[in-house]
Order: sequence, then C-alpha cells, then structure tokens
Amino acid sequence: MNILAWIALGLIAGAIAKAIYPGRQGGGILGTILLGIIGAFVGGSLGVFFSTGTLTLAAPGLSISGVVLAVLGAIVAIFLWNLLTSRSAA
Repeated sequence: MNILAWIALGLIAGAIAKAIYPGRQGGGILGTILLGIIGAFVGGSLGVFFSTGTLTLAAPGLSISGVVLAVLGAIVAIFLWNLLTSRSAA
C-alpha cells in the first residue's frame, strides 16, 4: 500500500478510534494520523496472527475489514498511549 493510502487509512482509523474511545485525547490531526497508522499495523499484525498463527508485521488494506482492524488497533494504541502519558495523582 502506498504512503497516501497509509495516511488516509490512518486518518480514518484514528478519527473513528478517538470518537469511540472515552475521555479526551490530545494530539491534533498529526497525532490522530500517527495513532491510526500505528493502530493499522497493530490491528493488521493481530489479524494475521489470529488467522495464520504467525506473528508478522502486516497492515490491512483499504477495505471495510481493514478499516475495522485498523480502528481496533488504534483503540489499543490510544489506550497504551494514555497509560504511558498519564500522570498518577499519588
């Protein structure tokens, strides 16, 4: 998949994931695209792992199932980002 398709998939997946994920996330449009692209890799790799049993770095294509995998991966990426950047009140 070329870079423009990756950016488009990242923007779509990141925006949907930010809309679904509860709470407020910062980052702006670039953060949304970056988390979406990371989510696409995470979702695609997990999809390949569950279907074939091998863990490889893969990304889904621009299809409905690819967008769903990318959104799920972006939700995981947002969750992990919030864990890493949240400050404890203790």
